[in-house]
Amino acid sequence: MEIAISQTYEVIILSTSQPITCNQTLMVTTHRVFEPDLNEHQTVFGGKILSLVDDSASVAAVRLTHATVVTAAFDHVNFLAPFRLDDSLCLEAYVTGTGKRSLEVFVKVIGENLTTGKRFLGFTCFITYVLDNPDAPALPSIQPETDEQCYLCAGYQQRYQERRTHRDAERDLTQHLTLTAPWLTD
Repeated sequence: MEIAISQTYEVIILSTSQPITCNQTLMVTTHRVFEPDLNEHQTVFGGKILSLVDDSASVAAVRLTHATVVTAAFDHVNFLAPFRLDDSLCLEAYVTGTGKRSLEVFVKVIGENLTTGKRFLGFTCFITYVLDNPDAPALPSIQPETDEQCYLCAGYQQRYQERRTHRDAERDLTQHLTLTAPWLTD
């Protein structure tokens, strides 16, 4: 991929023939856990984690596409360990695979107890994003650099096929769902 910087410092995509590395899409951010983030178990509310994850992963997605993307699916969602008041959450997100108009972003959240310094893996998932423009050019391929990235990128095609199968099953399921308000009975 060639990138040119115009006089107004706009990024202009000239070519998508070269692969993009996972690290070129890498997004890292850290959040401290505060009281309003906690649920009744005094751990971070799962919805809060999912919101932070989607926000962060979208940055990685847009770093690749330089275009508007929409969240299509979360999968392989794993809440591995709880985050508590004395913790920080370090989110790492990067692109692990691309299709014509869709891309997969892997996210891991590493917790750190701020008083002891102990770190732990608390959450992982994959998120699929789709380009908002159906006429957009095909996305570039992804080139892993680390052992972790090589492992994750090697599994992309299998996860992609699983998503296609799941999407077909979801279409069947939604055809059997009613939109009638259950509280309005005759």
